[in-house]
Amino acid sequence: MIKDLQLRVSLKEEEIPNILLIKASKKLSISREDISGIKVLRKSIDARKPKIIFNYKVSVFINEPVPETSEYIFDYKDISKAKPIHIIGFGPAGMYAALRCIELGFKPIVLERGKNVQDRRRDLKAINQDHFVNEDSNYCFGEGGAGTYSDGKLYTRSLKRGDVRRIFENLVFHGATDQILVDAHPHIGTNKLPKVVSNIRETILKYGGEIHFETRVTDFIIKNNAVQALQLQNGKELTANRVILATGHSARDIYYLLHKKEIALQAKSFAMGVRVEHPQHIIDSIQYHCDGNRSELLPAAAYSLVHQVNDRGVYSFCMCPGGFIVPAATANGEVVVNGMSPSKRNNAFANSGIVVEINVDKDLPKYEKFGVLKGLEYQKDFEKLAFYAGGRSQTAPAQRLTDFVEGNLSESLNPTSYQPGLNAAPLHSLFPKLIGSRLRQGFKAFGTKMNGFYTAEANIIGVESRTSSPVNIPRKENLEHPEITGLFPCGEGGGYAGGIISAAMDGERCAEAAISGL
Repeated sequence: MIKDLQLRVSLKEEEIPNILLIKASKKLSISREDISGIKVLRKSIDARKPKIIFNYKVSVFINEPVPETSEYIFDYKDISKAKPIHIIGFGPAGMYAALRCIELGFKPIVLERGKNVQDRRRDLKAINQDHFVNEDSNYCFGEGGAGTYSDGKLYTRSLKRGDVRRIFENLVFHGATDQILVDAHPHIGTNKLPKVVSNIRETILKYGGEIHFETRVTDFIIKNNAVQALQLQNGKELTANRVILATGHSARDIYYLLHKKEIALQAKSFAMGVRVEHPQHIIDSIQYHCDGNRSELLPAAAYSLVHQVNDRGVYSFCMCPGGFIVPAATANGEVVVNGMSPSKRNNAFANSGIVVEINVDKDLPKYEKFGVLKGLEYQKDFEKLAFYAGGRSQTAPAQRLTDFVEGNLSESLNPTSYQPGLNAAPLHSLFPKLIGSRLRQGFKAFGTKMNGFYTAEANIIGVESRTSSPVNIPRKENLEHPEITGLFPCGEGGGYAGGIISAAMDGERCAEAAISGL
């Protein structure tokens, strides 16, 4: 008797090592017993076709043990009595500058305006529930910087700036999962990153470094074009002749201070737009060619989109599958949104910034009166607009995606992950043409590239304005400011990084530059 059967086979994570063993044995034409172990070097998913492919790059160990330790050794030593290097800011650039100083035998003294990761939580709660922004402690400022409570994505294209693997290994050394060493798009998760950050802090303190929280730098004491000291908000003055400036892209007071002191700055192009939020199952169904019920082996689906509109790029930024939208304002009277994901990426929503390139030399003629700070002032006005459109609180202005594109008011909004809440607003008429018209055309194009992306089930939420700094702090080949001896602009705040890993690498480079000649 013959029966035709339709069988469904489910594959579990724990079965993959055995499958890799079988495939390696066949590929190498050797017995499985001769393979003493397999080490995964890289894994990725190719979901471009209905047949989803899992790609693994592996090392196969034949009749020899699999090494259990990393080839990277982090040689930290007691530097409590060593020469000091002052570091302003304790985000990725500041943290890795401090760690590198210790390795090289110098004492990092870190000055951070915000609080440690534990104490920051209360201020984040105040933003979400009470709509009050502590201007020194929020989603951008505090231990670990903007990345600590807004995702922990580690993907970088900055492969030529330094040893990327070294940064990843150091994160694992400080408690991150070793999966970040093999994932094509590594991610720690906002729920796991605070522990890694606090472990880095403990390393710095253990070997004699200093970290001073709630310590805002308000002035640089400069004589003969060289840094002599730092003025603090509490009135104290610290002698300092090597200063790494790693304050992040939202420390506007630093830009104003440098401009007031006539220290050279440059206007820099940047990008602004909105966050778009879909139910995750819609993105899953598009990317995995399924009904939205993905296999347990498949992570929440992500996407990357780009389209040219009138000589400007419209593109996705900081895409967060299974994530949340969070309020990233650094002052009351402004609304800024950002995205993040927990380590499991198991939230019901997917969100991404969809932003438009702003050419600072061509697009802002009305802001020329602000000189090098024209991009910053444009950014601020955009955020004030969002504040008023949202209802003069941290409630964010929002519109259904299709209504925004078609120029209609949204009578109702979709459910959202954004805790402060949404307020329906006519963003299609509020946004300046420079951004709004390009976003509308971009969303139409994205709907063509991803069938189902353009849907009334998605909200757009304003505004995504802190993609990068609108100001560049120049530096010479030796990473020192061209006018001020002893000042080393660093990371995203200086305009030299675009994420956790590139900022960390720049922090290491600035540490090496700052100690040169001491």
